[in-house]
Amino acid sequence: TAGRAVLVAGTVVMIAVLGMFTVGLAMIRGLAVGISLGVLTTMLASVTLLPALLGFVGPTVDRLALPGRRRDREAARGEAWRRWSRRVQGRPRTALVVAGGLLVVLALPATALRHGFGDAGNRPASDTTRRAYDLVADGFGPGANGPLLIVAELPGGPMDFTVLMGLWDRLVAMEGLGAATPPLLNDVGDAAVMRVLPGGSPQEASTEDLVRRLRTETIPEALAGTTVTARVTGATAAAVDFGEFTSSRLPWFTGSVLVLSFLLLAAVFRSLLVPLKAVVLNLLAVGACYGVVVAVFQWGWGLGMLGVGRPGPIDAWVPTMLFAVIFGLTMDYEVFLLTRIREDYVRHHDNAAAVAEGVAATGRVITAAAAVMVCVFGAFALGSSRSLKMFGLGLAVAVLLDATVVRLVLVPATMELLGDRNWWLPAWLGRVLPAPRRPEPAVTGAVPFR
Repeated sequence: TAGRAVLVAGTVVMIAVLGMFTVGLAMIRGLAVGISLGVLTTMLASVTLLPALLGFVGPTVDRLALPGRRRDREAARGEAWRRWSRRVQGRPRTALVVAGGLLVVLALPATALRHGFGDAGNRPASDTTRRAYDLVADGFGPGANGPLLIVAELPGGPMDFTVLMGLWDRLVAMEGLGAATPPLLNDVGDAAVMRVLPGGSPQEASTEDLVRRLRTETIPEALAGTTVTARVTGATAAAVDFGEFTSSRLPWFTGSVLVLSFLLLAAVFRSLLVPLKAVVLNLLAVGACYGVVVAVFQWGWGLGMLGVGRPGPIDAWVPTMLFAVIFGLTMDYEVFLLTRIREDYVRHHDNAAAVAEGVAATGRVITAAAAVMVCVFGAFALGSSRSLKMFGLGLAVAVLLDATVVRLVLVPATMELLGDRNWWLPAWLGRVLPAPRRPEPAVTGAVPFR
């Protein structure tokens, strides 16, 4: 009975990954296509190649297991998960408040998330590139590690040089600016460049503010009424632009993924509250992941244990990639659990028993899958790259929280509180959504939504 769940879960992963097309970056589109093709191939192999291989193997797949003992162990494990679910369902409000409160607290630091990029200043103090970085900062100021370039176009040739000198006078007088070189003309005299050193390091918020003030205030005011045009560029300015661009596209990306996932789950489970609950709980897990990443890498809590020198902004590509991967993985677990719960509910219409049976039947599988993912992603945090450490820690935390707090506490608690209303569906919507292949007992509208 897992074939349908495999197809639905894989489709949700592909929706989450292909949603990165809304970001509008070619490199991310290529990554999304590659990941989605890998998921599609695995999904098809799971429902075709795997059954064929098991058919060849036959009963010898359990050759090393003692049948009697194996059945006893399986029954004992299932009963333990069932007792746990019954315990949570016995106090659903307490479980909801405690588990939900934990995720909200972990997600709070995410409100301070700042996009940017790491550099040599984030490396351990023993690293040679970090020592060189500190030497430059000590000798020439922190802004020397991320200078800005102001490139000007002079339609009037050298005659416009006096205009640039006026801009340079304004730059020297600016607050938060470390130093600025006089304009340097090219051989023809129709272009010039000025090198600007921010007062802070490339990662500081003051540097981002300086870039914005140069573009919106200082340069337009100094060049007003002239034909001279000037723009701010350089690696630091490009990092600021990329961070602003990705942060502005993130709501579109997350919104499209959430809406499409909700519609797919509504069609599969023929319910409104079940997919809504799944989307909200997965958002809580993603938010908690963001909060932990911000607390560690941006605020510096426990940063030394990961071998990172000093805190800094979150790499601009990380939130987008984290959401795509986390939402796909965590929704996988949700689909497998809810599929089993739905199967039992359709048979006997006992919501509490269906929830307990679903947790008992899938608890071991979900926990084992999550343990593998935590180990894999946790290994990323042991590498030398700050970006991979950030990515690996975020994924490991999200999967761990989803497989424990969300799947084993929040799902049973919320489904117990909602009762039969979990499966409520308006009659008109039931006629619009695709009907299941095999007729199910009528549950649509059986219990009024109150």
